[in-house]
Amino acid sequence: MTTMTAAQKKAQAKAEYDAFVAACPSRKLLDRISDKWVTLILAALGSDGSHQLGTHCAGESRSMRYSELSRLLAGVSQKMLTQTLRSLERDGLVTRTVTPTVPVTVTYELTDLGLSLHQLMRGLKSWAETHMDDVLANRATYDTHAT
Repeated sequence: MTTMTAAQKKAQAKAEYDAFVAACPSRKLLDRISDKWVTLILAALGSDGSHQLGTHCAGESRSMRYSELSRLLAGVSQKMLTQTLRSLERDGLVTRTVTPTVPVTVTYELTDLGLSLHQLMRGLKSWAETHMDDVLANRATYDTHAT
């Protein structure tokens, strides 16, 4: 029986991650990052403020205040935004910076790990916006045939 170093064990576990396996921890991560608020927050923090896909510099994060995010994400409750930002910070996808001003200024920014997801999230957002009419038409067709 060979003994493995901690690094070898970590590498083996990483190679064995398979989201199709029920016990794989990546399923919980997929559950978290597929949330609509996570998608929109990650898309917003990587933008340059114009909110148009492709108009920001690739690989750059934009810091935003909580109030900016709240205004941009129409319909998000204060509780949901706070919970989502905390979970993203815990996962290492965003950083939270507190500046001691009056009142205190809190900003959020993507980490390198968060930036690695940014383009994907912008793509999902863009796809949903581009194909919404198609999806609505398909739903209507399905609903008329299904009844």
